[in-house]
Amino acid sequence: MAESIKSRVRKKCQEMGIPLVGFAPVERWENPPEELPHHFEEWIPPEFWPQSIYPEAKTVIVIGLPVQLPILETAPSIFYHELYHTINQLLDEEAYLLSNYLTSQGHPSIYLPRDGYGDIEVLLKKPLAFFSHKHAAYLAGLGSIGWNNVLLTPEYGPRVRFTSIFTTASLDGDPIIGYDLCTRCLLCARTCPVHALATRKDEHFPPPMEKINCANRSRKLRKKYQSPCGICIKVCPVGMDRVVFGREDTSLYSQEEGFEEYHRAWEHVKNYGSKK
Repeated sequence: MAESIKSRVRKKCQEMGIPLVGFAPVERWENPPEELPHHFEEWIPPEFWPQSIYPEAKTVIVIGLPVQLPILETAPSIFYHELYHTINQLLDEEAYLLSNYLTSQGHPSIYLPRDGYGDIEVLLKKPLAFFSHKHAAYLAGLGSIGWNNVLLTPEYGPRVRFTSIFTTASLDGDPIIGYDLCTRCLLCARTCPVHALATRKDEHFPPPMEKINCANRSRKLRKKYQSPCGICIKVCPVGMDRVVFGREDTSLYSQEEGFEEYHRAWEHVKNYGSKK
């Protein structure tokens, strides 16, 4: 019965155009699987576990939508700004519909918003949301965490947005990706305009991130209608989407010679629809 529910959810996701979906029993928050490729300095505090937010929860279903790489390459710009909001809206709508579908099948479920905060100003005072979709996707076997503190997936690298559904249905968890997708190239750290990422390899992985620096950057870009920043996920070499879009050579971001047509296109987009 449980497998048939899982199969129906996967089919529903396919019909809705959701390419990434993963399942994680809530016990994985309390007892992290041994297959996880990272060893954190501090694990997720209990108050952020799904069962602490929705006590009836038995399984977390995580869905993901890709950030289209050629649009992201214009970041910061109005183009990426609009794409980001479009993806967020779709995630909220689709997670809500999936939770209603599960409830109608006799498994009371709730959706979670893709962002658990009201405004960037809130993050400047407390840079946390009430639930981490990144860690949920990690525990649902969708990828591993990169140097940029973002979840890397085999399909899209870090260019994915996630949200979650808490369901009372007890479903088998998906296999954990037991290897690290991050290449440790440090491109994300070297290109970060506010130095929010460590540039030296540390014993802890992922390394600590200067979240306030990142939030302040987003705050400034928001006033220009260019948020979010997106640079650290743009330059990441991981992901089959690079092959699909013919962007395997990441040097196109650091040098113009040989890639003039791309740089002209990005500059054109940056010149319109947002403040300089």
